[in-house]
Amino acid sequence: MMAKKIFFVFISIGFIVLSYSMIWSILSGNPSNYKLIFIILNSWAATACITGIFAFTGFVFPTHKLFGTRVYKIYNPQLLTFIYKLLGVSLFRKGLLFFFWGAKKNRTKYFNGTKGGMENFIYQSKQSEFGHLGSLLVILPISILFLYRGFVLYALITTVFNIIGNLYPIILQRYHRIRIERILRTTNKRYH
Repeated sequence: MMAKKIFFVFISIGFIVLSYSMIWSILSGNPSNYKLIFIILNSWAATACITGIFAFTGFVFPTHKLFGTRVYKIYNPQLLTFIYKLLGVSLFRKGLLFFFWGAKKNRTKYFNGTKGGMENFIYQSKQSEFGHLGSLLVILPISILFLYRGFVLYALITTVFNIIGNLYPIILQRYHRIRIERILRTTNKRYH
Protein backbone atom coordinates (compact mmCIF):
# COMPACT_ATOMS: atom_id res chain seq x y z
CA MET A 1 0.00 0.00 0.00
CA MET A 2 2.88 2.39 0.78
CA ALA A 3 4.35 1.82 -2.71
CA LYS A 4 0.98 2.70 -4.26
CA LYS A 5 0.79 5.91 -2.20
CA ILE A 6 4.28 6.96 -3.26
CA PHE A 7 3.55 6.09 -6.90
CA PHE A 8 0.31 8.09 -6.94
CA VAL A 9 1.96 11.07 -5.24
CA PHE A 10 4.61 11.05 -7.99
CA ILE A 11 1.88 10.90 -10.63
CA SER A 12 0.25 13.96 -9.00
CA ILE A 13 3.59 15.78 -8.99
CA GLY A 14 3.98 14.89 -12.66
CA PHE A 15 0.56 16.39 -13.36
CA ILE A 16 1.58 19.58 -11.51
CA VAL A 17 4.71 19.93 -13.66
CA LEU A 18 2.80 19.09 -16.85
CA SER A 19 -0.03 21.53 -16.03
CA TYR A 20 2.41 24.34 -15.26
CA SER A 21 4.35 23.67 -18.47
CA MET A 22 1.19 23.63 -20.59
CA ILE A 23 -0.19 26.85 -19.12
CA TRP A 24 3.18 28.62 -19.38
CA SER A 25 3.53 27.45 -22.98
CA ILE A 26 0.08 28.76 -23.86
CA LEU A 27 0.68 32.13 -22.23
CA SER A 28 4.08 32.48 -23.94
CA GLY A 29 2.47 32.34 -27.36
CA ASN A 30 0.38 34.75 -29.36
CA PRO A 31 -3.40 34.22 -28.95
CA SER A 32 -4.07 34.74 -32.65
CA ASN A 33 -1.59 32.01 -33.68
CA TYR A 34 -3.53 29.10 -32.15
CA LYS A 35 -5.95 27.05 -34.24
CA LEU A 36 -9.30 26.11 -32.72
CA ILE A 37 -8.59 22.36 -32.58
CA PHE A 38 -5.29 23.08 -30.81
CA ILE A 39 -7.09 25.33 -28.29
CA ILE A 40 -9.73 22.66 -27.63
CA LEU A 41 -7.15 19.90 -27.14
CA ASN A 42 -4.90 22.05 -24.92
CA SER A 43 -7.83 23.25 -22.82
CA TRP A 44 -9.05 19.70 -22.35
CA ALA A 45 -5.56 18.43 -21.50
CA ALA A 46 -4.90 21.23 -18.99
CA THR A 47 -8.25 20.61 -17.29
CA ALA A 48 -7.63 16.85 -17.19
CA CYS A 49 -4.10 17.26 -15.80
CA ILE A 50 -5.17 19.65 -13.05
CA THR A 51 -8.06 17.35 -12.14
CA GLY A 52 -5.58 14.45 -12.13
CA ILE A 53 -3.49 16.20 -9.47
CA PHE A 54 -6.39 15.99 -7.03
CA ALA A 55 -7.69 12.62 -8.25
CA PHE A 56 -4.50 10.64 -7.74
CA THR A 57 -3.87 12.00 -4.26
CA GLY A 58 -7.51 11.29 -3.44
CA PHE A 59 -7.11 7.66 -4.49
CA VAL A 60 -4.68 7.03 -1.63
CA PHE A 61 -5.31 9.73 1.02
CA PRO A 62 -8.52 10.95 2.75
CA THR A 63 -8.17 14.34 1.06
CA HIS A 64 -11.77 15.36 1.68
CA LYS A 65 -10.86 15.99 5.33
CA LEU A 66 -8.78 19.01 4.27
CA PHE A 67 -11.94 21.06 3.71
CA GLY A 68 -13.73 20.12 6.96
CA THR A 69 -17.19 18.65 7.35
CA ARG A 70 -19.21 21.83 6.78
CA VAL A 71 -18.24 21.95 3.09
CA TYR A 72 -19.99 18.63 2.46
CA LYS A 73 -23.20 19.45 4.33
CA ILE A 74 -26.11 20.05 1.98
CA TYR A 75 -28.04 22.96 3.43
CA ASN A 76 -30.73 23.22 0.78
CA PRO A 77 -31.53 19.87 -0.89
CA GLN A 78 -34.44 21.36 -2.85
CA LEU A 79 -32.19 23.98 -4.45
CA LEU A 80 -29.54 21.38 -5.27
CA THR A 81 -32.18 19.13 -6.85
CA PHE A 82 -33.46 22.10 -8.88
CA ILE A 83 -29.92 22.91 -10.13
CA TYR A 84 -29.32 19.20 -10.87
CA LYS A 85 -32.41 19.15 -13.10
CA LEU A 86 -31.87 22.61 -14.61
CA LEU A 87 -28.31 21.85 -15.75
CA GLY A 88 -29.20 18.38 -17.02
CA VAL A 89 -26.75 16.63 -14.70
CA SER A 90 -28.79 13.42 -15.10
CA LEU A 91 -27.59 13.27 -18.74
CA PHE A 92 -24.02 13.64 -17.49
CA ARG A 93 -24.67 10.81 -15.00
CA LYS A 94 -26.04 8.58 -17.77
CA GLY A 95 -22.96 9.30 -19.86
CA LEU A 96 -20.72 8.29 -16.96
CA LEU A 97 -22.69 5.08 -16.49
CA PHE A 98 -22.49 4.26 -20.17
CA PHE A 99 -18.79 5.00 -20.67
CA PHE A 100 -17.26 4.09 -17.32
CA TRP A 101 -19.41 3.21 -14.32
CA GLY A 102 -21.63 0.75 -16.21
CA ALA A 103 -19.28 -2.12 -15.43
CA LYS A 104 -20.26 -3.81 -12.17
CA LYS A 105 -16.61 -3.96 -11.03
CA ASN A 106 -16.35 -0.17 -11.28
CA ARG A 107 -19.63 0.43 -9.43
CA THR A 108 -18.84 -1.91 -6.52
CA LYS A 109 -15.81 0.21 -5.61
CA TYR A 110 -18.32 2.83 -4.52
CA PHE A 111 -21.29 0.75 -3.42
CA ASN A 112 -21.50 -2.97 -2.77
CA GLY A 113 -25.20 -3.11 -1.84
CA THR A 114 -24.81 -3.23 1.96
CA LYS A 115 -25.41 -0.63 4.68
CA GLY A 116 -21.64 -0.42 5.14
CA GLY A 117 -21.46 0.10 1.42
CA MET A 118 -23.62 3.21 1.83
CA GLU A 119 -21.11 4.64 4.30
CA ASN A 120 -18.33 3.89 1.82
CA PHE A 121 -20.37 5.51 -0.94
CA ILE A 122 -20.68 8.69 1.15
CA TYR A 123 -16.91 8.63 1.82
CA GLN A 124 -16.12 8.10 -1.87
CA SER A 125 -18.53 10.86 -2.91
CA LYS A 126 -16.79 13.30 -0.55
CA GLN A 127 -13.40 12.24 -1.90
CA SER A 128 -14.61 12.79 -5.44
CA GLU A 129 -16.23 16.09 -4.55
CA PHE A 130 -13.01 17.34 -2.94
CA GLY A 131 -11.01 16.44 -6.03
CA HIS A 132 -13.40 18.17 -8.39
CA LEU A 133 -13.87 21.20 -6.12
CA GLY A 134 -10.11 21.63 -5.75
CA SER A 135 -9.71 21.36 -9.52
CA LEU A 136 -12.57 23.79 -10.15
CA LEU A 137 -10.99 26.35 -7.81
CA VAL A 138 -7.54 26.00 -9.41
CA ILE A 139 -8.79 26.15 -13.02
CA LEU A 140 -11.09 29.15 -12.49
CA PRO A 141 -8.27 31.69 -11.92
CA ILE A 142 -6.33 30.14 -14.83
CA SER A 143 -9.32 30.84 -17.08
CA ILE A 144 -9.42 34.40 -15.75
CA LEU A 145 -5.68 34.73 -16.44
CA PHE A 146 -6.22 33.50 -20.00
CA LEU A 147 -8.95 36.11 -20.46
CA TYR A 148 -6.82 38.88 -18.94
CA ARG A 149 -3.89 38.02 -21.24
CA GLY A 150 -6.14 38.09 -24.33
CA PHE A 151 -6.59 34.34 -24.79
CA VAL A 152 -10.36 34.65 -25.00
CA LEU A 153 -11.04 31.30 -26.71
CA TYR A 154 -8.75 29.51 -24.26
CA ALA A 155 -10.62 31.14 -21.37
CA LEU A 156 -14.03 30.21 -22.80
CA ILE A 157 -13.18 26.62 -23.74
CA THR A 158 -11.27 25.93 -20.50
CA THR A 159 -14.26 27.25 -18.54
CA VAL A 160 -16.62 24.94 -20.46
CA PHE A 161 -14.37 21.93 -19.72
CA ASN A 162 -14.12 23.04 -16.09
CA ILE A 163 -17.90 23.19 -15.75
CA ILE A 164 -18.46 19.81 -17.40
CA GLY A 165 -15.45 18.09 -15.85
CA ASN A 166 -15.64 19.52 -12.34
CA LEU A 167 -18.85 21.42 -11.54
CA TYR A 168 -21.15 18.70 -12.89
CA PRO A 169 -19.43 15.95 -10.86
CA ILE A 170 -19.68 18.11 -7.70
CA ILE A 171 -23.41 18.54 -8.19
CA LEU A 172 -23.76 14.82 -8.96
CA GLN A 173 -21.88 13.75 -5.81
CA ARG A 174 -23.96 16.05 -3.63
CA TYR A 175 -27.15 14.77 -5.27
CA HIS A 176 -26.06 11.18 -4.57
CA ARG A 177 -25.53 12.04 -0.89
CA ILE A 178 -29.00 13.56 -0.62
CA ARG A 179 -30.47 10.27 -1.85
CA ILE A 180 -28.20 8.03 0.30
CA GLU A 181 -28.80 10.08 3.45
CA ARG A 182 -32.56 9.85 2.83
CA ILE A 183 -32.28 6.05 2.57
CA LEU A 184 -30.16 5.89 5.75
CA ARG A 185 -32.69 8.03 7.67
CA THR A 186 -35.56 5.80 6.51
CA THR A 187 -33.60 2.65 7.41
CA ASN A 188 -32.65 3.98 10.84
CA LYS A 189 -36.28 4.92 11.60
CA ARG A 190 -37.40 1.44 10.63
CA TYR A 191 -34.97 -0.25 13.04
CA HIS A 192 -35.35 2.13 16.02
